[in-house]
Amino acid sequence: MDMREVLVEAGKKLIREGFTVETWGNISVRDNEGLVYITPSGMDYEDCTVDDMVVMTIDKKTVSGARRPSIETDLHLEVYKARPEVKAIVHTHPIASTVFSCMGESIPLIIDEAAQALGGEVRTAAYALPGTIELAHNCVKALGDKSNACLLQSHGAVCVACNMKGAFKVAKVLEMTAKVYFRIRSIGGNFIPLSDENICAMQDFVACKYGQPK
Repeated sequence: MDMREVLVEAGKKLIREGFTVETWGNISVRDNEGLVYITPSGMDYEDCTVDDMVVMTIDKKTVSGARRPSIETDLHLEVYKARPEVKAIVHTHPIASTVFSCMGESIPLIIDEAAQALGGEVRTAAYALPGTIELAHNCVKALGDKSNACLLQSHGAVCVACNMKGAFKVAKVLEMTAKVYFRIRSIGGNFIPLSDENICAMQDFVACKYGQPK
């Protein structure tokens, strides 16, 4: 499938599944040759076509597409530079996760699904204005070399994976975990931490044993 078609469908999914509103949020993929495909700035996802997608090199040289790319292009490119295994990035504006980003807090791996999908504790990146290289660097720092998601202070979330399906899975699990954590906090409760040993065991299980043989 044309990577631009992947982005068009992902944009519709971003809206349909409630991960953002209006034209906020952005999405990108990286192909096997290293080219980055990214959504255009400020366009309605329901109206976007393949011709609206922008294709560029990792050093930000446009290969095709006449539209202005997402304001967060630097963020996407810096994550790709820092994490070679990442091939898809979804920047969302989810409600529950953003609550914790506004407080500058991390979301711990409190449920099995989070341990399996999120890679590590979901940290909040220090605040920087949208579209700045500072925000991009803060995001890379918050993701580190293990986590598949981070929060942007007072802004939203960034979810990464080896493909678009995986990035949306991370986004879903992150928001579900945030909702559970929110409810625990709202009743004045405390969660029982998962041990590092069990987290590693679940991640190994997902990587090596879960699902059907490939």
